[in-house]
Amino acid sequence: MKKTIGVIFGSRSCEREVAIISAVQLMRHANGDKYNVIPVYISEDGNWYTGDALKDIRTYKPFRPELKGITRVFPDLSSGSGALLAVQKGTGLFAREKTVIAARIDAYIIVMHGLNGEDGTLQGMMELMNIPYTSTGVAGSALGMDKIMMKQFFKGGGLPVLPGIWFTRSAFASDRDKVLNSVETELGFPVFVKPANLGSSIGVSRADDRESLADSLELAFEYDRRVLVEKGLNKPIELNCSVMGYDDELQASPIEMPLNNDEFLDFKDKYLSSGGSKGMASLHRVLPAPIEDDLAAEIQNLSKTIFRMLDCKGVVRIDYMFDRDGEKLYITEINTIPGSLAFYLWENAGISYSSLIDRMIDYAEKAHADKNQANYAYSSDILKNVSLGAKGAKGSKGTKYSK
Repeated sequence: MKKTIGVIFGSRSCEREVAIISAVQLMRHANGDKYNVIPVYISEDGNWYTGDALKDIRTYKPFRPELKGITRVFPDLSSGSGALLAVQKGTGLFAREKTVIAARIDAYIIVMHGLNGEDGTLQGMMELMNIPYTSTGVAGSALGMDKIMMKQFFKGGGLPVLPGIWFTRSAFASDRDKVLNSVETELGFPVFVKPANLGSSIGVSRADDRESLADSLELAFEYDRRVLVEKGLNKPIELNCSVMGYDDELQASPIEMPLNNDEFLDFKDKYLSSGGSKGMASLHRVLPAPIEDDLAAEIQNLSKTIFRMLDCKGVVRIDYMFDRDGEKLYITEINTIPGSLAFYLWENAGISYSSLIDRMIDYAEKAHADKNQANYAYSSDILKNVSLGAKGAKGSKGTKYSK
């Protein structure tokens, strides 16, 4: 019997279009003999839609919800239901609207990039719905989305990160010189300025002097109220590694070296260089990266360590910078839902995209089963011993109790 898999994507995010590309790619590669694939698109305004028309990339150029083959839906949040509900208009003079089940989902593949999907918010809803889902959980997703918290987490865990400081929009607005002086004194130039909660290099820029730093900060604060400033390296090598698995079952991918002509990969490099139709899979790269075996092993082992620390699940990608001058490796970030689900890295390891999807669903179901093994039935006599006092009674303070 086929499993009904919901592929949920889009959302109110600057990276919505990247997520659309990743999701359409995935739906084309899912095994139709095993799965009934249901697209679930969250539009820019936050409404949910389903329908086969959403499997075609042309549907989003632009997206028009009134088109044939698209139905507006909303999730049943009841534990274990998995139902996508739709409201149907009745016919006739006294007809009333009625709610119907448009689909019943067995598990979700989350294909979200950025806020309102990759950041733990959607994962929290999945937990409340008590339904299997493929991405890292709530805490790991939230930490992986916020570059400032992520850096502090890695640093606290003794992992190698670049020096950096962060600022709020209000601090920059109230005393620009103080912020600029802090960067010059603590980091020097060059630096990279990044919005805390964005990916795909949106809002990221390099600053080589005080004037360009001010411009970079203004740009980053357009996208987020918190901004990270990191020390830049002299022509570092960018290296990326994916990890797949759940619990103690982990596997690290071959390592890629993205190629570009600039100092860092911006949004155009990542997604528009080949027309934008293939997402991260179209990026120019050397795969596997031409690096020493010892460095490759270090990256793969460190990537698995990070996966465990954040209690990840499914497929993630960890990005690094290698300083050729100092021969030192630094963690740049973790992508808990990487562009194109990093399938191109796993294909290089001999794992097809279709097989990768199978494994992601398997890990989601294992994690869901583990969660439901926990004991939620513990009860106490605490309510028997509590009195809030009768209505209208004066001076009643109820029964005292201790934790």
